[in-house]
Amino acid sequence: MQKLMILAATAAALVGQPVSAEPAPAKASVAVAHRDLDLRTEAGARTLDRRIWRAVVEVCGDAPGYDIEGKNNVRQCRRDTRAMASAQAEVAIAGAMRDQAIQVSSIGN
Repeated sequence: MQKLMILAATAAALVGQPVSAEPAPAKASVAVAHRDLDLRTEAGARTLDRRIWRAVVEVCGDAPGYDIEGKNNVRQCRRDTRAMASAQAEVAIAGAMRDQAIQVSSIGN
């Protein structure tokens, strides 16, 4: 998996847009590059997580402060979209770990 795609269309299908509010325009999807990261390290995984969060915020947009329903919809979009993207990130991290040997140690003796 070369890029992680965050599909806002799926999240938008689950969360309706508020009718009365004018939310900030959001992109349909954002590709989160991770080729430059070493996903075998904690620092690489944290950097990927931060990139995913920035993309989630960009994809889900925002709602005006006075629009409670809109704010709730944005929060739900962010939760759903981040969960989807995090699952894809776990696959990418597992793929990076595939080259590492498994350490087997004796518990008893």
